Amino acid sequence: MLIGIDLGGTKIEAIALSKEGLELTRKRIATPQGDYKAGLMAICQLVAEIEHNLGQRGTVGLGIPGAISPSTGLVKNANSTWLNGQKFDTDLAQHLQRDVRVANDANCFAISEAIDGAGKNSDTIFAVILGTGCGGGIVINKKVMTGRHLISGEWGHNPLPWPSPDDLPGKRCYCGKQGCIETYVSGTGIAAEHYKRTGNKSKLEDIMSQMRLGGSPEKATYDQFIERLGRGLASVINILDPHVIVLGGGVSNIPEIYQDLPKKISPWVFSDVFNTPIKRAEHGDSSGVRGAAWLWREPS
Repeated sequence: MLIGIDLGGTKIEAIALSKEGLELTRKRIATPQGDYKAGLMAICQLVAEIEHNLGQRGTVGLGIPGAISPSTGLVKNANSTWLNGQKFDTDLAQHLQRDVRVANDANCFAISEAIDGAGKNSDTIFAVILGTGCGGGIVINKKVMTGRHLISGEWGHNPLPWPSPDDLPGKRCYCGKQGCIETYVSGTGIAAEHYKRTGNKSKLEDIMSQMRLGGSPEKATYDQFIERLGRGLASVINILDPHVIVLGGGVSNIPEIYQDLPKKISPWVFSDVFNTPIKRAEHGDSSGVRGAAWLWREPS
């Protein structure tokens, strides 16, 4: 069987799939906050529990909100900053006493949707995670493009393009730079912008609920977000020109996005027409963990 682990900022999800992709079991637990050893042990416990319950040993693939640096072997670029600088894949393999495969969580999400999800019939896919942070993965002909430095698809750490005065000077990002796309279009970024504009500390779901009830401050926050998201994605389309864009993460659960976003992208795309499909992830919040399991998938 194929075991996948999705290590998120607030939760760790585990899944076991058959080699044919049939879900055998699934479990979620809270992520130990800021504690590397506790996080490592929590993952090992999940694997042990799955194998005990199903009575078989599995391969282990893991999606993390960062990457293993090819030059140092240490985690880099993780917004769960307690992972950075750690020999995570080595430590986990030692504890589990087997090889493990570790990939960026957005790449796991991308390959899941490319194999049997919303992008399964498309040659080139740009998969976007809009959650606590903002990640992206590129799949071409069912193969994840990782790049020389394992940063392919990291659109969220480019500056917001074509900035307006309201966008400047931009918020400080955890990566150390200022004005990254992530700080504008992630769930945390939207909530922070709403607080800046209104003084109300509201969660994303509360902002959307109030907007649907006719709240004008909430509508203004949403309008600003969707316009910024359009500009950000247009800059990706102008470089990659994918056949489909697949959205995942908590923000992707806002249904209004799929109607409103195309017309916010179109003015910034270097083309006479813009008709790239923008789809919601077929496997929802579990697409990333499925992709982690698929890291051990046999080539077709």
